[in-house]
Amino acid sequence: RDERLKPLLDSRPGLRVPGVWDGFELAVHAVLGQQLSVGNSAAVAGQLARTFGKPFQTSVPGLTHLFPTPGMLIDADLSKVGIRRARAATLNALARAVYSKELTFAASITLEDAISRICTIPGIQESTAHYIAMRALGEPDAFPFADPGVRSSLVKSGNPISTPKVLEIAEGWRPWRAYAAMHLSASGDEERSDKAVASSVG
Repeated sequence: RDERLKPLLDSRPGLRVPGVWDGFELAVHAVLGQQLSVGNSAAVAGQLARTFGKPFQTSVPGLTHLFPTPGMLIDADLSKVGIRRARAATLNALARAVYSKELTFAASITLEDAISRICTIPGIQESTAHYIAMRALGEPDAFPFADPGVRSSLVKSGNPISTPKVLEIAEGWRPWRAYAAMHLSASGDEERSDKAVASSVG
């Protein structure tokens, strides 16, 4: 019934929230993505795997290492792959919490419980915690409100939109905000891609 979402659902019927193979790996990617673009985040994560992960022989082109386990990253010197001190401390703390089982990726009692547990890791932003809860814990009402695709899809006439306003708009989508986020993010990513193509052609 929401006029913001209806055309998006019509254009992508059946869009779902994808799960992940490994919650820890997803959380590492999410933390890297707090300050890096998607492409740069993926590049750093790849370097992280090659430097600290376990070599793995496979016939798949480009697949050479297993992603490092939490135990491998607890005391790892992440400056070797260009991760700065504050972000490295967050990743070390994340690895320590998962290794000690202080943080697990088992289903939570409530979304609030999930966000609270994830945000005990210093340096993980609330929106990032929502993204982790959405993808790694399957929380259907998680809402990564700072996601660039989500925010750009809600912007009208180029005017920036505040976080409180984003959350106010999303309140009507409960308890399925994760699905709304997927549609908004996909639409925002497509719009930015179109603008980039238009800019390069122009």
